[in-house]
Amino acid sequence: MAHDGLTGLIGTGGGRAPTKPSPAVWLTVRYRLVAWWVKVLVVFVVSRIVTSAILLWFASRQEANAWTGAHPGYLDFAKMWDGHWYFIVALAGYPSELPVTDDGHVGESAWAFMPAYPFLVRGLMFVTGLDFRAVAVFVSVAFALGTALMFYRLMRLVLPEGTALFSVVLYCFAPLSPILQVAYAESMQAFFLTVALYLLMKRDYWMLLPVVVVMSLTRPSGLAFALALGFHVVYRWVRRERDPFEKREIVASVIAGIVSVASGFGWLLVAAATTGSLTAYTDTELAWRSAYIGYQELVPLTPWILGADFWIPGGLGVVLLVAAVLGFAAFMFTPAVRRLGPDIRFWVASYVLYLLAVFFPQSSTFRLLLPIFPLWGALAQPRSWVYRLALVGLCIAGQFGWIHIAWWVDGYDWTPP
Repeated sequence: MAHDGLTGLIGTGGGRAPTKPSPAVWLTVRYRLVAWWVKVLVVFVVSRIVTSAILLWFASRQEANAWTGAHPGYLDFAKMWDGHWYFIVALAGYPSELPVTDDGHVGESAWAFMPAYPFLVRGLMFVTGLDFRAVAVFVSVAFALGTALMFYRLMRLVLPEGTALFSVVLYCFAPLSPILQVAYAESMQAFFLTVALYLLMKRDYWMLLPVVVVMSLTRPSGLAFALALGFHVVYRWVRRERDPFEKREIVASVIAGIVSVASGFGWLLVAAATTGSLTAYTDTELAWRSAYIGYQELVPLTPWILGADFWIPGGLGVVLLVAAVLGFAAFMFTPAVRRLGPDIRFWVASYVLYLLAVFFPQSSTFRLLLPIFPLWGALAQPRSWVYRLALVGLCIAGQFGWIHIAWWVDGYDWTPP
């Protein structure tokens, strides 16, 4: 006679009436029968409730500032900082002439913000009739959920089920997770990055092409991903005797790398063609760091040295920078990170090298580190419940810290998110 899955798992004791399972066993069995995407959805919803409560707590204490009045509602609070620039792009597009400061330098403008996110928001505004604030937050949250689902699938390629799910928990509760539900493009980039990494690990190179293009038009990432693809191709070539690297795969992976390079330079070329200045994009980006170190040329690999000396003068800052880089490099070779597989490590290393090459370190650096979130898979591996609960608690505390430092405006604020 047929019996349900629970009775089958408990057993019938050789024909005798089945023993009633304990509540703990019953819950464990039922939990294992729940679909993976339901578990991810529950984690995501709970995390958004927690983060929303934190954001609303800060909003209730927010004084009037350049973007909102005192005690703004959630949508107004979520549209601050770069959210206002995305609002400008969504409504007005990009200027054909670069703004120039009184001393003749290129000033801040919309060209620093890539078009995929604001144009998608603009299209949905047209379809729904809703305003920018509501649509921008909806798009960010939708992509954040998509990332959580895809991140689980990505982690399942290298980790057991429970560890993969806890990796998603850490992604959802991470100190930077408030950025996933405000008017910023980070969650959209995170989604396409996760899809790209999944396709790379599945070696589906042709499907990578449109994903990399869209990702590169969402946030700067094309050049870093091209470097990761280069590492991937070299790695597969070296291991071709043990892991065949067929000609069709070589061609497809190299083409994917070329497309990624082209995508990385694509927005620079669009800005140049529209404004008539070959350095329109880089000059615009440099305008943001001028408040710290003045206007300077972009010399690769020097911004972090300049930043280290700016924040901690006298050579100590450079020493600490070198120590941090060496420490991170050592971390990348730990067993927990190695278990994530070569492709995730290639991406993380490539992206960190990209940041070291072109970005000036300041409060926005925390946000710029978001694309290395696959490393949560390394921190998720210890199975101790004490460890896991403590880590989630630290993540939630980190949300308070990041919002207070970078998002909440306290008078004259020089720590943008």
